[in-house]
Amino acid sequence: MSIRVGIVGISGFGGGEALRLIASHPSFELVYAAGESSAGSRLVERFPGVPHKLAGLVIEAWNPDALPPMDILFASLPTGASAEALARIPEGVKIVDIGGDHRYADGWVYGLADVWPDRIRGKSRIANPGCFPAATLNTLAPLLANGLIEPGNIVIDAKTGISGAGRGGGDSRFGYAESNENLQPYGLLQHVHMPEMATTIEQLSGGSAEGLIFTPHLVPMTRGVLVTIYGRGKATTEQCLNAARDYYADRPFMRVTDRPPQTKWATGSNLCFVSYAADPARDLVIAMGVVDNLGKGAAGHAVQNANLICGLPETAGLDSAPVWP
Repeated sequence: MSIRVGIVGISGFGGGEALRLIASHPSFELVYAAGESSAGSRLVERFPGVPHKLAGLVIEAWNPDALPPMDILFASLPTGASAEALARIPEGVKIVDIGGDHRYADGWVYGLADVWPDRIRGKSRIANPGCFPAATLNTLAPLLANGLIEPGNIVIDAKTGISGAGRGGGDSRFGYAESNENLQPYGLLQHVHMPEMATTIEQLSGGSAEGLIFTPHLVPMTRGVLVTIYGRGKATTEQCLNAARDYYADRPFMRVTDRPPQTKWATGSNLCFVSYAADPARDLVIAMGVVDNLGKGAAGHAVQNANLICGLPETAGLDSAPVWP
């Protein structure tokens, strides 16, 4: 059975990645594409490599009151641009919001699919986690659920590729001349992803995340997120690795590795790689996580959530190997 799908925000990196995944999905049929800068163009004009069956689909101006019949809408809009518009979508249309407006909002399920799949199945309004939270929370979940680190004493050092800022990035920092051969910290003390990470840490641990520290850095690569997380706890490295292996034993996209993960391992995929190193004598646990910020950090995670709400296999359309090298 074909499930009719729409994408709004198809002009951006997240929307474009959703298009790539949906184009080869065994059950999804793209029937609607909307984008501000590309309205009026055919898909093939915006994405020359799009499959022939989709080449002639015309990108429309975004109007939530004039949608064709569809089953699922993927919304990939900037934070602040989706709340009012998506409230006008009929209840019969399921929504996966890749943007930031509905994370922990009333009436929406926070779609951390690898940790809480049962919360997502059969629901109709899903808020996709941000790219940093997808890497961070998947990495921390086994430790917090097993009490191996203190929830209120966590320091996150994160690195991201430039595509995480979206097409154009919004300011000059994301241009080639500014970002090439450069490393930039940003969003200090007030990053937009902090609230969802703190809330989820508290739900996973049952404790307070009041001491959470998060510092992201922009690195000169297109894709990838690497988080290095420092926590307090008496666990050994093997205890942390074994906890993660048990926690994710039946989760298809989680990979627990003995060696520190690298961003290239996940490129073009919905995979998340996690690893750990601990020194109980120093009360120190180091947790490391890697995702593709457009895959598990955005569109891949969104398709995984859509599979869950539609009762499809979680891996449908997502089981291709990462791009290497």
